[in-house]
Amino acid sequence: MTQMNFDLEDGLPPVSFVLKPNDAERFAKFMADCTAVINGANKPVQAEQMRPDILTVNGQYFDFITPEKSEFDIHVIAHGLSNICRFAGHTKAFYSVAQHSVLTSEIVPPDYALHALLHDAAEAFVGDIARPLKNLLPDYRVIEKRVEQAVFAQFGLPTELPQIIKHADLVMLATERRDLMTEQDDEWMLLNSIEPVDQIIQPLSPEQAYILFINRYQRLTNNSTYQGAK
Repeated sequence: MTQMNFDLEDGLPPVSFVLKPNDAERFAKFMADCTAVINGANKPVQAEQMRPDILTVNGQYFDFITPEKSEFDIHVIAHGLSNICRFAGHTKAFYSVAQHSVLTSEIVPPDYALHALLHDAAEAFVGDIARPLKNLLPDYRVIEKRVEQAVFAQFGLPTELPQIIKHADLVMLATERRDLMTEQDDEWMLLNSIEPVDQIIQPLSPEQAYILFINRYQRLTNNSTYQGAK
């Protein structure tokens, strides 16, 4: 048994209590940790000390400095995109980047469909940053471009996005604004002369969007590597 004595603030009587051996060891470590924090020994990790990678769902790390050396497949892409909501979450219902990607791939000519399906695949690693904020983050754009090129190369696609896919992306943006966002009278300049599709978007859950994305990929590549829902 170990007796611990503590002196409190002026005017208050000291406190004493008895600890069992195991409790005493844990308490001593706790007090040592507290002392280290007070003395500045355990300072928060600084940015320069952090590794430039993230742990992905396949148990591998994705490196932002050398993304071309990272290990990932279509299931990692689908998992990430199906769990990311478009428009920083400011939609009437959850609407994933995965579903957006599938819909975009359906409005381009067949030869461009796979590239359209994967046009936002880099966001599985860097996230979906709202365009107005992205325009204020030039360093982010450099990293995003590096990751995008690595992803496109992984799937044998040109590293530059064709203009027809960029246009389809805007068509889907106009459609999403109509169907999923709060109504506003203001004009979005980048949507001038862009008409939405007739189809009304029905938002899917992350699980449904994951399956939709994987199935679309399989149809486009004749690849039956589907491993089931997450």
